[in-house]
Formats: sequence, C-alpha cells, structure tokens
Amino acid sequence: MGDDMNFKPFNQPAPQLGNQYDDDRVLRAYMRRVLPPDMLAAVEPSLREMGQLAGGELYELQLADRLNEPVLTQWDAWGERVDHIEVTAVWKRAERLAAEFGIVGAAYESDYGRFARPYQFALAYLFHPSTDVYTCPLAMTDGAARTLILSGNRELIDRAVPRLTSRDPATFWTSGQWMTESTGGSDVGLSETIATLDQAENWHLHGRKWFTSATTSQMALTLARPEGNGPGGRGLAMFYLELRDENGRLNNITINRLKDKLGTRKVPTAELMLEGTLAVPVRELGNGVRNIIPMLHLTRTWNSVMAAATMRRGLALARDYSRRREAFGAPLSRQPLHVDTLAGLQAETEAAFHLSFYLVELIGREEAGDISTEDADLLRLLTSIAKLTTGRQAVAVASEVLEAHGGAGYVEDTGLPLLLRDSQVMPIWEGTTNVLSLDTLRAFAHDPAGLAALQRKVSAAVRSATDPALAEAGRVAIGAVYNALHWLPERANDRAALEAGARRFALTLGRALALALLIEQAQWSLGHERDGRARAAAVRFSRSPIDLIAAADLNDDAALASDEPLPVG
Repeated sequence: MGDDMNFKPFNQPAPQLGNQYDDDRVLRAYMRRVLPPDMLAAVEPSLREMGQLAGGELYELQLADRLNEPVLTQWDAWGERVDHIEVTAVWKRAERLAAEFGIVGAAYESDYGRFARPYQFALAYLFHPSTDVYTCPLAMTDGAARTLILSGNRELIDRAVPRLTSRDPATFWTSGQWMTESTGGSDVGLSETIATLDQAENWHLHGRKWFTSATTSQMALTLARPEGNGPGGRGLAMFYLELRDENGRLNNITINRLKDKLGTRKVPTAELMLEGTLAVPVRELGNGVRNIIPMLHLTRTWNSVMAAATMRRGLALARDYSRRREAFGAPLSRQPLHVDTLAGLQAETEAAFHLSFYLVELIGREEAGDISTEDADLLRLLTSIAKLTTGRQAVAVASEVLEAHGGAGYVEDTGLPLLLRDSQVMPIWEGTTNVLSLDTLRAFAHDPAGLAALQRKVSAAVRSATDPALAEAGRVAIGAVYNALHWLPERANDRAALEAGARRFALTLGRALALALLIEQAQWSLGHERDGRARAAAVRFSRSPIDLIAAADLNDDAALASDEPLPVG
C-alpha cells in the first residue's frame, strides 16, 4: 500500500521554444545573403529582440490567454447602443509592439531603400505565430497606407498615412479592408452597398458588410456603388471612412455580430451594417475594384509570408518535441521514419519561405524605383501564385505537425490545434486557391510577359547551381515550367479545359519557382556558409510533387462532381 502511494506517473515534457531569430537557420541565412552587411548589422538587434519575445514572453502569454476571445457588447447598462469590442490581452500587447517595432512603419522609412520590405517582413514573420493573427489588421494597414499613397489624394495621405505608419502606440492606427458581402467574397462586383450624396456634398454608405476583419481599427477602405452607377466592378468606387467620430461614437455603423469561425478566433471578425456612414471617395467615382488592387497585392503578400511563418512555428515545436519524446527505446529524433517526416516538412517550409520572401524582394524593388521591366512583369503575376502555393502548403504542414505530436497534437490545451485551425484561413482569405488560379490565367491572357519572366527567373536560379545534386534538382524545376508553358497554348481554344486545369497549372508554377529559389539559396549557403542543409532541403523538395500538369477528362470530372450515373459504352 505504501509503495503504491509513492507511484509517480510519467509526464511528457512540453516542447519549448528558444529565440526564434537565433534558432531560424533559414531566416538568418537569407538575411545574410540579401541584405548589405552594414544594414544587417543595423537591423539584426531588433530581429533578435523580436525573436526573443516570440519564443518567450509572447508565446507564454498566448498559451495563458488561450481560452479568451473578443467580446462584443452591443448595449450598455442604461440601454445605449455602444457596439464595443473588447480584444484579448495578446492583441493589446501585440498592438503596442507592432507600433514600437515598426512592423508596418519600417517599410515606409527612408533608411533602407529596397531592403526595407525584407526587413519589415522578417519582423512580421517572427511576430506572427505568437500574436494570435494580429498580423491580419497589420496587413490591411500596410495595404491601406500603400493604396492611399498611390492614390495621390493629398488630403487623405496627410491625414491617415502618418498614423498608419507611426511607431508611437498613442498615435498608431490600423485599417480595415471591407469588401466581402453576402452576395460574394470573390465576385466583388456584386456588391450591394450604395453610396449616396447629400445636399452638403457629403457621401454616405448604406449596406451590409458580411465579413470585416478589422472592426476595432480606426479607419477602413471599402467599396460601394455611387447611386446611378452601372453594375460590376467598374461601377464601384473606393471609399475612405473613419469608424468613430471625435467623441468615440461609431460613424453610423452597427455591429450585428462577431463571426463564429473555425480558426483565427482572436480576430474580431464582424458583420456590419452601414447606415449612412460618412465616407470620402479616394479616387474617381468608379473602377473601385481596380483602384483597391494595390491593397490586395500587399495583403496577399502578408498572407504568403505568414503562411511560411506558421509552418516554421509548427516545425520548431515538432523538432523540439522529437528530442523530448521517447518511443521504442529512443527519442523520436533518432527514429528513421519520424526523421523522414520532419525532413519533408522542413523542405516544404524552406520552399514556402523563399517563394514568399522573393515576392517581398520584388515589392521592395518596385517601391524603391529599382526594378527591371522583367521583374515588374513577374511581380504582377507572383502575388497570386505565391499566395495560393503557400496557403496550400501551410494547411498540409500544420496537419502533419499535429500528427507528429501524437495525441498531444489533438488536445486543445497544448496550444497545438490552434496551428491547424489558423492555417486553414491561409488558402481562403484574400482569394481561394481556385479564384487565384483563375486570376493567374487572366493575368497571362492580359500580359503573357509574366510567364516568360518566370521561366527566365527559374532558369537563372538553376544556372547558378554548380553543385551536381542541386543541378539535378534544378532540372525538375525547369521541366515543370516547360510542361506548363506547353500546356497553356494547347488549351487556348478550349476554355473549359483551361479553367479545369488552372489549379494544377498555377501550383506547378509556384512549386517550380519555389524549388528554383531554394536551389539559389542552397548554392549560396554551400559557398558562403559551408552548410549543406539548404542543399538537402532543395533535393528533398525536388522529390515532392512539383509538376502537377495532367490531362483531365471533363466528362469524367462532371460525373464525379454530380449525382448522375456515368454511362459506359
């Protein structure tokens, strides 16, 4: 009896995180390759500080705050409509840190030129996994600042941009991007929101925004149809609005409810009614979809980088857990099948990182006025391709990460299921995989130079490889792009076949480019760091499905997607 009372059951040690900058070989090597040495020396202390916060204080706060979610209070005790949203402790801390570190502002400061974007997104990449998707409002804030600057509307630029890019938490603003309505998120041209002009020449918006992800922001850019305008996207105009007046009252906005979502549950996503909301046209009273595209390009870029960041976080936990968990007499880190699984996840993660950060590099060059015509052609194409490719990767990797933790990966209070739930938004927000695949086709139809630019970039990256294993991996990338190039014109006169294969086509281009970029980094690492891990990642990734081009029978597809029998002859 006494012996039984002394029994102590085994408790598995939880996975731990260290400094997320110092522990991230891929990020550190990339920054060494891309940034001039003097600039790296200047920014590295802030990256290291953010890495410490991400693996320490913020991660601990995130786990402690796991059960808390935003709360909407529609009425006060005396019957007044207040529509107040209380955000979580993590979000309050994240807002202050985002301002102080310049996670938006760094991109708009003149110190770093074309390297400002890689630095900014490196900060955001470290910040994202421990801050419960506070990067969602930051993405829209960045997009709003850039869109306003490009609009040339001096009054709005002077009022909003200094606040959107401020490093002072007391003056820092975030922005919403209100486009989605119940008529359609992807087909924005169906928007039902109407803009009316009063006798004082002020515009007022009337309608329902079904899905708004920055309801606690100070401003928003949104679309509405001025009275008398025609249908479709050309009939919409882009408007600027501020959510509250100088007394803190909502600007004729009613919050119907917060959305009950699978993931990103800390993001106070709301359904709003605009009931005469005062707004200002940003540009002309039409072409709203076209005019808001700069915002979409940046938010899709944020989506791509945060997908890679989420993958990296899951892998960091899985790798640490593999060293702490023993099974069948040895740690998982020495079990061949588990090692093989982690290796595949690492290769996917590195490929996603380099694809998303190459997009960031191109944006930095464009904004600094230091971009070639060919790179500009590629940039117009790449936002859709990078977003859809990394979004799919994030979900697949997060699922494997949970499985790599066994039963603990399925238990909520470990914090691990959050990775999978929050990853699922990546292929949905800012355009689903299918929508972006069709966008890719339209981009080629409008300007085929982008595809030629992508092919040349893949070829140039592969040519940089002198290592035989990397050269062999490069042939996979070149072959995949070659097949895609020939697939496209062969179906140019068959619209149905073209659209049916659009996803495989776009993912082939994305994965082939990611492989080529990984090869480029790997060859640099061999020469400058004498480190073969990036080479191992490139070779492993080249053995995954890269070329997804395949013939499809549209009749078979139609039968499989319906309830009707398929006749056989």
